[in-house]
Amino acid sequence: MAFDSYRDFIEKLDAMGELIRISEPVATELEITEWADREMKKPGGGKALLFEKPTVGGRISPFPVAINTMGSDRRMALSMGAESVESVARDLETLMKAKPPTSLRETMKLLGTAMDLRHARPKKVRSGPCKEVIHRLNAPESRSTAWPEAPSVERDASQEPPPPTLLDLPVLKCWPLDGGRFMTLPCVVTQDPDTGEGNLGMYRIQIYDRATTGVHWQLQKVAARHGRRYYETGERMPVSIFLGGDPVFPFSATAPLPDGLDEFLLAGYLRKKSIEMVTCETNSLKVPANADIVIEGYVDPTEPLRMEGPFGDHTGYYTLPEPYPVFHVTAITHRKDAIYPATIVGIPPMEDFYMGKASVQLFLPVFRMNFPEIVDIALPAEGVFHNLVCVSIRKTYPMQAYKIMHGLWGMGQMMFTKYLVVVDEDVDVHNLSEVMFRLCSNTEPRRDAVFTKGPADVLDHATDVVGAGSKLGFDATRKLPGEGFNRPWPPLIQMDPEVKERCDHLMRQAEIAGRNQKP
Repeated sequence: MAFDSYRDFIEKLDAMGELIRISEPVATELEITEWADREMKKPGGGKALLFEKPTVGGRISPFPVAINTMGSDRRMALSMGAESVESVARDLETLMKAKPPTSLRETMKLLGTAMDLRHARPKKVRSGPCKEVIHRLNAPESRSTAWPEAPSVERDASQEPPPPTLLDLPVLKCWPLDGGRFMTLPCVVTQDPDTGEGNLGMYRIQIYDRATTGVHWQLQKVAARHGRRYYETGERMPVSIFLGGDPVFPFSATAPLPDGLDEFLLAGYLRKKSIEMVTCETNSLKVPANADIVIEGYVDPTEPLRMEGPFGDHTGYYTLPEPYPVFHVTAITHRKDAIYPATIVGIPPMEDFYMGKASVQLFLPVFRMNFPEIVDIALPAEGVFHNLVCVSIRKTYPMQAYKIMHGLWGMGQMMFTKYLVVVDEDVDVHNLSEVMFRLCSNTEPRRDAVFTKGPADVLDHATDVVGAGSKLGFDATRKLPGEGFNRPWPPLIQMDPEVKERCDHLMRQAEIAGRNQKP
């Protein structure tokens, strides 16, 4: 199921009982964060929230704010138009394992898969809902102003409401020590100047003034690589940011795809409907025609970097200020009924936990193609994504756990993993208590731990230097003689299945008898 706008998705959540509407004014400065944080910390992720009258500097914004819209397993699945993320993962696994058909039934099944794939490639259209309201901003040095006056913005006098600048969008100031307001769910479009390949990423955007922002693309990100090429040539780098549209867009922007694979291909496959793309008004980049808000502009490689931050990050700590490129806004376009999507990050669990969990579920088949022995992978909330990864495997030979550790550390974003625990196939890696039990009982620290070095997330405040650190892997599987273990390995304490089944029956009878005895 494809959503034509973020509003369509919000209405679907409302119909499914997954949304709370807040009609009273709530400040984008800290108050929405506090409200959303309390909701996200509820069991199962709480509900999605729609703030219908968010205030910016005391004024009610014309754009409602939606938050926590993907902050549960159910809402994450709904964002993909599916009953569950597992069902989407199964479809993707079937596609990846497709073989030449040997029967009519297999042929029809393969044709069905091909029909799904026809939606993967985007198609270009001349215009779309994201251009219902178009306004270009004057030069960055123009006098700043706040909605509704905005005299320094070019617009048709007949347009209502008056065109906004960055200062008028309901961008959140999330935490008390944040350096300002930050867009937290922006889809950032860049392009490789050499190959023309596009990239869709998600990098926080700090608002500096009415027409400039900081763009926090970390040094290992694809957009940063694109940027380095522009800095080498000195040419202006076109950048466009869009918000809203189909909810698969922000998920696809954060998905751990191989470098060079267009995220819009994944989005098209997931929504089972081709994405219509339009060319921006002031640069040559293309964005989804059904986006809610589009912010166009450029990065000038000839100007100095600017300090960005601090920012209360998904690590649970503030990221301290660092120099990053400045993004200059040349135009803002939007739907007449646009909704501003946002999220917050901080001490887990938060909405981003469910997005990360869905990514792991969806791309588990990719890991299994490289490592068939992998049973499951989990990124516990306490590990804030990459700090802790738990993997279960079918172990058949000595040192197999170390093969998995080194292999995963070499795969894309998994290079940021600080602690990696490998357990046997009978362990539920999504149950951190089970994992910790095996870690503590099945390891001899000197024998079963391995240190190595590698890239680190630039957001990791604990490393000695930015972007580089050490890793620690634990082999918490049962040990084999070939691993230097020559003692008998004891069996795990487990009850006989027949006794468990008999006791289940006896306990149900006792419960029924107890209910019948009540007056």
